[in-house]
Amino acid sequence: MLIQLAIRDIVLIDRLELHFHEGLSVLTGETGAGKSILLDAFALALGGRGDGSLVRHGENQGQVTAVFDCPLDHPARRVAADADIDIDGDLILRRVQVADGRTRAFVNDQPVSVQVLRAIGATLVEIHGQHDDRALVDPVSHRAILDAFGGLSAEVQVVTEAARKVREARTALQDHRNRIQKARKEADFLRHAVEELTNLNPRAGEEETLAGRRVVMMQSEKVAQDLNEAYEVVAGNTSPVNELSAAVRKLERRSAQAPSLVEPSVKALDAALVAIDEARAALEEAIRATEYDPRELEQTEERLFALRAAARKYDVPADELAALRQRFEEDVAAIDAGEEKLVGLENALKEADAAYVKAAKALSAGRKKAAQSLDAAVQAELPPLKLERARFITEITTDEDSRDPSGFERVEFWAQTNPGTRPGPLMKVASGGELSRFMLALKVVLADKGSAPTLVFDEIDTGVGGAVADAIGQRLARLARNVQVMAVTHAPQVAAKAGSHFLIAKEGVRGGEDRVATRVIPLEATPRREEIARMLAGATITEEARAAAARLLEAAAH
Repeated sequence: MLIQLAIRDIVLIDRLELHFHEGLSVLTGETGAGKSILLDAFALALGGRGDGSLVRHGENQGQVTAVFDCPLDHPARRVAADADIDIDGDLILRRVQVADGRTRAFVNDQPVSVQVLRAIGATLVEIHGQHDDRALVDPVSHRAILDAFGGLSAEVQVVTEAARKVREARTALQDHRNRIQKARKEADFLRHAVEELTNLNPRAGEEETLAGRRVVMMQSEKVAQDLNEAYEVVAGNTSPVNELSAAVRKLERRSAQAPSLVEPSVKALDAALVAIDEARAALEEAIRATEYDPRELEQTEERLFALRAAARKYDVPADELAALRQRFEEDVAAIDAGEEKLVGLENALKEADAAYVKAAKALSAGRKKAAQSLDAAVQAELPPLKLERARFITEITTDEDSRDPSGFERVEFWAQTNPGTRPGPLMKVASGGELSRFMLALKVVLADKGSAPTLVFDEIDTGVGGAVADAIGQRLARLARNVQVMAVTHAPQVAAKAGSHFLIAKEGVRGGEDRVATRVIPLEATPRREEIARMLAGATITEEARAAAARLLEAAAH
């Protein structure tokens, strides 16, 4: 619920801070005192349309802050969490309006878009006024309202799930049909391609291996000659091995005479002999590697060129030929077995559709029953609201060809304001005052069906008095047992029913004789009786008016 509303520099309001409680709160005051300004400011904090003209004259900007206390599982917190907003503690909605028309929005002091602010505000507050076209008058919400009233959430969920299965079955069938149709057009090509690729039997990585082996074999002839020449130097007739070995033996015989001179040389010559022997072994291995069968080169080239030719033909890299063959085989299999699978998918769609129709018809029956109960409940509330000649109608349009996740029905609230007139959508046929009272009747009936935690009614008692105003007050008070209700009213019968009463008035402020500001004063006891007496009597408050006000307050207390 709304627990605090702070307004600064909006139209006639310079600084204002109000605290609200559960139940019914009323705002009263003379015409022009600023009641509409207060609601406009509140709507701004909820994501309403901004306007530079809202900023108080002489100021650069104004701002409105609304603080809400709501349960941890309230939809407003889910919307805020989805927008990465810290949702610990109260929800604080703030809107800054700049005089040049720009606005800034904040939730819990985190900057947000106006769309996010509006989405959060819509879950927290519903505003019903004579010219308000939001809340219950939006036909998009009527089906959900009827379902909530009828307790049909389980049935709706079954239909939604059935619609999902129909959609998936239809998609699977259409995809298979498209695949078969495409495959049939290319059947001859596919069968030839599968045969050709099967005979070729390409393998992933084969092209790279063959190309590398081909390069080695093509270069072998050139390299082999140089390798043989090097081998001749190291191990042939001109090899220095024999002479070096003889030199080592000769030096070893002199080792005893001068070891310090001979031994380092012998060691170095031995190392040279070892290195020459290693070079010989490496050259022998390289020479063996250059030896190949010319037929191997021919076979390698034939295989490599066949792979590359197939890759060009089918316009894919050679490494993807194996996967292409598998895909073509699947397409051929789809042609061969497609008809059988097609029949199965068609049957699956029929079964899913039948399940949807069954669930949707069950939901339709529930909606029709709920609509009769809703119409009767709302109708019972209308006579005391001076709408005894009016009829409330839940208009249901059924389209059994539809496979909407919410069922066959389109639901819209209609009204017939007088006998003999043509019924029509509530928003189009009801006048401002009638519309507000229809909304009140609906909200009373739907009070425990997922309403926003705070409801605002703006002058719904305009043009009525006496018993009708008293009936409006009774219904507002009844509604306030379940949700927080705020009402701007001119009716003393409504004001007397409230748990909290705020007086809105204008008064002069320092800084000029022509400067005024709107003030909101919480009323208790005697001041409240005086205000209700003023509402009864007008400018001159009589003792009779005070006595009548006291009787209204006493009756409301009981």
